[in-house]
Amino acid sequence: MAAAEESRRLLRRPPSDAYSRVQNAKLYLATFAAVLGPLSFGFVLGYSSPVIPELSKISDPHLRLDSNQASWFASVVTLGAAAGGILGGYLVDRVGRKLSLMLCSIPYVSGYIIIISAWNIWMLYFGRILTGLASGITSLVVPVYISEVSHHKVRGMLGSCIQLMVVTGILGAYIAGIALKWRWLAVLCCFPSCIMLLFMVFMPETPRFLLNQNKRSEAIASLQFLRGPHVDHEWECRQIEDNVEEEGFSILEFKNPPIYRPLLIGVVLMFFQQVTGINAVMFYAETIFEDACFKDGRMASVIVGSIQVCFTAVAALVIDKTGRKVLLYISGFIMALSTALFGLYFKMVLPTPSNSSHPDLLFTPGTESSLPWLAVVSLGLFVAGFALGWGPIPWLVMSEIFPLKAKGVSSGACVLTNWVMAFFVTKEFHDLITLITAYGTFWLFSAFCCMSVIFTAFYVPETKGRTLEQIEAYFRRS
Repeated sequence: MAAAEESRRLLRRPPSDAYSRVQNAKLYLATFAAVLGPLSFGFVLGYSSPVIPELSKISDPHLRLDSNQASWFASVVTLGAAAGGILGGYLVDRVGRKLSLMLCSIPYVSGYIIIISAWNIWMLYFGRILTGLASGITSLVVPVYISEVSHHKVRGMLGSCIQLMVVTGILGAYIAGIALKWRWLAVLCCFPSCIMLLFMVFMPETPRFLLNQNKRSEAIASLQFLRGPHVDHEWECRQIEDNVEEEGFSILEFKNPPIYRPLLIGVVLMFFQQVTGINAVMFYAETIFEDACFKDGRMASVIVGSIQVCFTAVAALVIDKTGRKVLLYISGFIMALSTALFGLYFKMVLPTPSNSSHPDLLFTPGTESSLPWLAVVSLGLFVAGFALGWGPIPWLVMSEIFPLKAKGVSSGACVLTNWVMAFFVTKEFHDLITLITAYGTFWLFSAFCCMSVIFTAFYVPETKGRTLEQIEAYFRRS
């Protein structure tokens, strides 16, 4: 018996530091193919910032946006994304991670074709809803795909590449929006999803999904593709099999702590990610800077987008060394400080409401200001702080903490929460400014940033250096 137990123990022991010795280019290729989806997602988010001012001044009365229509054009994409989160939760467990990503290309391209051919505002809305639907599916499936094809030593870095590609897409839309009219910008936005479809044809399905479908030989082949020939694929396959539960999942299982605890953590992380105000800032970046007396709103948006890309890249490089919680702490503190400063700026420069030529902010400066630098610095700090932690990490943690059998439902609930909150924050940003003033709105965002740090300290587990199987075991034990 002792000999048998020792044999089982040796079989479960990982090959000595195998992953650190293997640099498998195919794993990074699979990750690159998948993150073309978030690149498309970023173009969807960034599209509204240069386009809203253009459509607000267009001569065609059937396409010209007033204040209310502009807010719907920016925010309706989040309603499509919320529906995409629900649909993605179904698809990811039924048809697999790979095919779900490939299917995303259909609503992306269809949505942009409708926008390109639009002759009235309702076609613009419908096109935005379709691209939002694709974004919702993408935002659920890509983190799951990358977490399941990666090994634990690089999972944080590769998972953070999701947010890096999102912000790269936002920046790309800002830069392209300077030179391209809104229809040609929509044409450009079609390309990343088409390239993703082409690349994903040649990428493998994740081993965890294949084993859950009792396709062991295909799972071994997937591991061989992802890890290379010099890793013990049988050992990793056995580790995954130990945690694969073949029986179906019932909604009643959410009464069990190993199921509902990670779900609550994921949902609250997504809630805080949005109520910090990031999507309101990014959707309305150009008009925010114009109302803050910055002469060239478009260039200010490009500066902010560049900051976001740089600091997201920094987060991707250090996340597997520093850990998730440390970056969430640093990120939350920076965001709380910067939104407080931005609120102070509006308090000093824009003390009273008046009629504004900008449709998205009901404030114009009462006097000529010499402090536009404070708006730039404050918003730049906010974007840098968000990019360091609260941008990439909630998506990464969501992909890590859910047990395999509940991953589709739990991830769908998180994505639904994220996009519903994104809708409310984006749509009601205009009304919040009217109700509690511009400075009051940013101080409210600052308060939520402080609460996010407190939540992280008490409830978010550290997942650095743990395999997905070890994270599942942690929730079962606790």
